[in-house]
Amino acid sequence: MSKKVLLVTDSSTTLVTEQMIVKIFTNHEFVTATDGLQAVERAIQEKPDLVLMDVVMPRMNGFEACRRMRLQKGLKKTPIVLVTTRGEEKYVEAGLQSGCTDYITKPIKCRELLALMHNHLEHGNAPAGDIAHNSCRLRNVAPK
Repeated sequence: MSKKVLLVTDSSTTLVTEQMIVKIFTNHEFVTATDGLQAVERAIQEKPDLVLMDVVMPRMNGFEACRRMRLQKGLKKTPIVLVTTRGEEKYVEAGLQSGCTDYITKPIKCRELLALMHNHLEHGNAPAGDIAHNSCRLRNVAPK
């Protein structure tokens, strides 16, 4: 069954990469946003099954966009995956505190992203902010 994925990034390279992965390797549809503010608006309108979102963006960063999405009744349990170059522990912690479901670092690895998407779209996710049961495995994250 086709699902809807919201791709959020201000990087055209990352957006094209994510679009290609979704289009070529899945039967899911996607919608896009280029900043955090637009992401919140699109998520409310489109009600995606999964959000893949950058952290460092204009107008509103991914942490704040994640917090705002979690305030929306229809988005409280939507898996939100932060996809970013910021792999330092303090950023991962900030992401988890913002309510993200998972956190991966760039450069994007196709197999890793597909496995993560499959995990969240086909097997559900932990409640937002439930860090003890969070699926975040801190892949590619820099040690302390």
